[in-house]
Amino acid sequence: MDKNLIKELANYTHHAEKEKQEILKITAELYPELTIEEAYLVQEELIKQKLEKGSKIIGPKMGITSEAKMKQMNVDDPIYGYVFDYMVINEGDSISISDYIHPKVEPEIGFILSRDLEGPGVTPLDVLRSTEYVFPAIEIIDSRYENFNFTLPDVIADNTSAAGAVFGTNLKRPESLELDVVGVTLSINGEIQALGAGAAVLGHPANSVARLANMLAKKGEKVKAGQPILTGGITAAVRLSPGDYVSAKYGGLGDISFFVKE
Repeated sequence: MDKNLIKELANYTHHAEKEKQEILKITAELYPELTIEEAYLVQEELIKQKLEKGSKIIGPKMGITSEAKMKQMNVDDPIYGYVFDYMVINEGDSISISDYIHPKVEPEIGFILSRDLEGPGVTPLDVLRSTEYVFPAIEIIDSRYENFNFTLPDVIADNTSAAGAVFGTNLKRPESLELDVVGVTLSINGEIQALGAGAAVLGHPANSVARLANMLAKKGEKVKAGQPILTGGITAAVRLSPGDYVSAKYGGLGDISFFVKE
């Protein structure tokens, strides 16, 4: 794939994020034949642009971590992107809807490793043995594409719709919980919108971290100790509106919440 085209496509999604403007998916007109491998090249260029502007990577995030969704999209692996420092919201704080295009939220279980994990061959057991803490999190996704309409390569090129993250401060040792059966309730303004359990994430959230380590190994990278890792949505994503109070309750992991204003 031509370097100029990679840059053009990264500029396309980057500009949409900065200007809070919907765009047509890349595969609609700009480059219909975009592959998953090429999409990661675009994502890498996008990440580079953000780093050059002074933004810092906080940690990786996983997407398409439902086995049913992967089957539906005919892929063998989930996808990954990155959360940046400007995306982080403190627990209990407010966000402005005007800072996004059409934001949605999904509850997740986060991991923090005590040592780096480098694939190939990383197993879920390796992950659990290397995990210092797990914690509750809410991810805000905000696809830059019109009506959240995209193919898998499109969303990879758009840094997997990364837009925000609320990291809970209730840290637990992984051995103190059965993470696959941790139940999660996502509520908006006190009304339950979605329910799920840790097993919705590839059978167990540790599988998600293992898959991430093995995917990154293909390009000589590793999952780093100390970085918060978002393992993927436990429930369907729920659209946000001004005035919303968003809360997620996790069995054994506590609660996490934030507010949405104009």
